[in-house]
Amino acid sequence: MIETSRSRAVVSMQSLPILRRHVRLQYDGVREAWALLSPEKVFWPNEVSLDILRLCDGRHSVTQMIAILADQYAAEQEEIAPDISAFLQEWSDKFLVTL
Repeated sequence: MIETSRSRAVVSMQSLPILRRHVRLQYDGVREAWALLSPEKVFWPNEVSLDILRLCDGRHSVTQMIAILADQYAAEQEEIAPDISAFLQEWSDKFLVTL
């Protein structure tokens, strides 16, 4: 019996999220929308999700992402931090973003 396990990566404020190698953002001209492409799956992120995913470049920490998005949306960092962290955790759990 082969047993495989993967420990769950947990997002932290110091994490440097990046899209996995098999995942990419691509503009779909027919639908006039951005798609996140993964083998056998296509995701259609909304505007806020797209802004978060664009910052998943391995250079921005979660803390920096929160600051950038708070400024961009004129929001309080403390208010949006839980949503951004939860989004990144969910997408990491789906093997789309690595932390």
